[in-house]
Amino acid sequence: MNLSVLFIFFPMWAFSSKCLFFLVDAVHESTASGSSLLSQKETSSVLTPKMEARSPGTTEVLAVKSVVNKELNERILIALVVASTILGGILLFFLWFCIYRLKRSKNCSVESTQNPDSVEEHSLRQGSDSCRSSKTADEHGAVTVMDYQLLEAATNNFGEENIFGDGGHRCVYRAQFDEKRLVIVKRLEGRGQYVQREYENELNWLTKIQHQNIISLVGCCTHGENKFLVYEMMQNGSLEGQLHGPTRGSILTWQLRMKIAVDIARGLEYLHEHCHPPIVHGGLKSSTVLLDSNFNAKLSNFGTAAPSGILNSNVKLSGTLDYVAPEYLLDGKLTDKCDVYAFGVVLLELLTGRKPAESASPGSPALVTWALPQLTDRPKLPAIIDPAIKETMDLKHLYQVAAVAILCVQQEPSYRPLITDVLHSLIPLLPLELGGSLRVTEPVPSAPTL
Repeated sequence: MNLSVLFIFFPMWAFSSKCLFFLVDAVHESTASGSSLLSQKETSSVLTPKMEARSPGTTEVLAVKSVVNKELNERILIALVVASTILGGILLFFLWFCIYRLKRSKNCSVESTQNPDSVEEHSLRQGSDSCRSSKTADEHGAVTVMDYQLLEAATNNFGEENIFGDGGHRCVYRAQFDEKRLVIVKRLEGRGQYVQREYENELNWLTKIQHQNIISLVGCCTHGENKFLVYEMMQNGSLEGQLHGPTRGSILTWQLRMKIAVDIARGLEYLHEHCHPPIVHGGLKSSTVLLDSNFNAKLSNFGTAAPSGILNSNVKLSGTLDYVAPEYLLDGKLTDKCDVYAFGVVLLELLTGRKPAESASPGSPALVTWALPQLTDRPKLPAIIDPAIKETMDLKHLYQVAAVAILCVQQEPSYRPLITDVLHSLIPLLPLELGGSLRVTEPVPSAPTL
């Protein structure tokens, strides 16, 4: 029962209660009067005729009390009628109000389900010329539905010069709405069930999740067989592009790499520990880690995210098999330890600068298979570090990061640490200025800009 019903029901209840109290008082008074009258009658019955002759006022007193008793009975009858009428009116009003609310809620749900386009058109009239707001039928949070013409103009008709990244059935573009507003537009092509599920999954999770290390959803759009998701701008692209692109990781210093690793761990910790139910990203890889202008890392691509513990071998995990935990390949069970395994692979990329095997040269061994024997041999460890950061870190910190990576990529899930433990192991290696707890005497270099 909401507050409006209480505000209406409470005064009526108070008034009816007052009438009932009056009725109780009247009954009590009538009872007292009746008992008094009975005592008078008993007294008069023992009077002798001689005493009655001496007391002529006794008959008159009895007559007056009889009249008073009759008036009290009339008052009781009136109080009963009034109280019954009020109570009946309250019950009828409450019944009518409940029926009215029920019919109204059913009509609203039927209209929104049968005619969702009308909701978007109504929102378009209320919004600006560039976008409109609506709520999806799946009880997502509010998400801005953008016009296809706006996205087409902002990406220069989805020109190749604005491609931010691509792969499979998706392509990502840079879009500029005006001089100050830049966004990323991901286009999903095709009408298959997987494309539709990925689109709905992203809408479902990103309209509910808000965290500094998880990308923000700006809007969405559907046009024919294509579906579009619009995100905040990430000026420095993906971690994959920084490590394996033209710069070959030269911009990413040791401290920046540790900052990126901590940011990824923080985003995963939020999904695993602070969401109810816990969420498994399921598609973590270097290409789904995006970097803003200050090299803050944010997780993207929630098309394969799912509640932890889901058993579904039909869920298509994003990326190469090098990021996929072995137990998922065996039994199809998606848990938080699958994300920990993928994090370990990304951490190996940050340390070595090497690509996973499937995207590297043909015949090259898998990154995990190649790195594990050398990570456990301290004398050999510096030799496999990315040349861009070699001899730029404290060896003690290098050994500790290598130990974390080894634990994360263990074949047995129970041997892998929780992401919270990983985060607590990495934070002491990151300077205070970059969000860690390490105090350094030398100034921390600022993040370079591209």
